[in-house]
Amino acid sequence: MKRILLTALATLPFWACASVDEMADKIEPKVIEWRHHLHQHPELSNREVETAKYVAAYMKELGFEVQTGVALTGVVAVLDSGKPGPTVALRADMDGLPVLEDNDLPWKSTARGVFNGQDVPVMHACGHDTHVAMLMGAAAILADMKDQLRGQVKFIFQPAEEGAPEGEVGGAEIMVMEDVLKDPDVDVIFGLHIWSKLDVGTIAYREGGIMAAVDPFKLVVKGKQAHGAYPWLSVDPIVTSAQIIMGLQTIVSREIELVEDGAVVTVGSIHGGVRSNIIPEEVEIVGTIRTLNDKARDHMYEAIPRKVKAIAESMGAEVEITLPLDYNYPVTYNDPELMREMLDTVIRTAGKDNVVNRKPTTGAEDFSFFQKEVPGLYFFVGGKPLDVKAEDAPAHHTPSFFVHDDGMKTGVKLLTNLTLDYMAKN
Repeated sequence: MKRILLTALATLPFWACASVDEMADKIEPKVIEWRHHLHQHPELSNREVETAKYVAAYMKELGFEVQTGVALTGVVAVLDSGKPGPTVALRADMDGLPVLEDNDLPWKSTARGVFNGQDVPVMHACGHDTHVAMLMGAAAILADMKDQLRGQVKFIFQPAEEGAPEGEVGGAEIMVMEDVLKDPDVDVIFGLHIWSKLDVGTIAYREGGIMAAVDPFKLVVKGKQAHGAYPWLSVDPIVTSAQIIMGLQTIVSREIELVEDGAVVTVGSIHGGVRSNIIPEEVEIVGTIRTLNDKARDHMYEAIPRKVKAIAESMGAEVEITLPLDYNYPVTYNDPELMREMLDTVIRTAGKDNVVNRKPTTGAEDFSFFQKEVPGLYFFVGGKPLDVKAEDAPAHHTPSFFVHDDGMKTGVKLLTNLTLDYMAKN
């Protein structure tokens, strides 16, 4: 009997003697407390000063080596087990959005900030408050388990995931440029996003592209101004722009192999002219491209200039193309081999019935910059109460956005288990 028991123990992960579930239960009240504080005190991108202080103070309390001011307001903490092994990075984003909260909560945000020179309300309308709280919870558990770890854990609290203000840079791309994945060199990175339309207790995953690349663009169509009564004297940039906008859609509908390569082209802004009876000299068009793999992305970069220039030339107009416009994110790409290696961990964390292989989304995430440097996995964790239908759950980036505190324990356990299992396997 003793020999059978020893054989069984030898097949378990090295940390199995400590129950992550029990430790997650124990830390959950603190995770909720942290989330409520962060939700009441949101800060905009590149302005997460107090959030960073709050996080850094706790990481120091845990005894970690802490670095602040990374990519302006980011915090990086390192837990060193003192034993050889891989370096696992865990990431949470910290910034809120210029949204006025419309929820009746004791911890509702009434904060305000300055966004591109304007005084605005600020709200954690995408759940980044929960991401920070979940990573703090995982840090607390892993600190307690330090003697059982092999290698190092790097906790990355990232600013400006929602995009830096005008005239600034920020986010994951800048963290990578500032060598956040170095010293110690990161072997693998894990991240997650709470989701308002996914059941509490559920984890969604996908091999390959799970979130789209984003590439904003600007077109300036230049024509010849004339009186609106005499259009034959003009080169009309408005009519030309209309043809261009319709032509852009044919790239997706006629050039992209939609059963294999997802893509979206959206024009979100058109500006031109000042009066009804004046054909203007130029029109500005601003839009976004979303693609789910590099093949589709490369095709859009080739096709848009080709299509736009040809249409403008056919109308006698000229066009200036800026692509990408300012920021752009790669595809959030889950390394297939790593996903297959860690899928058992995901299933054990939430239970087989609560793990969903989801379709990709055309939303974007700058976590993708980390994945361009090292293998990484990105997951969605449910935040929707079970008694709410998915279609009735408020969407992200809206005033009524809401995710339940109960969803965070699954995220804490997932980040912890991924770290422990990866160390055990590598």
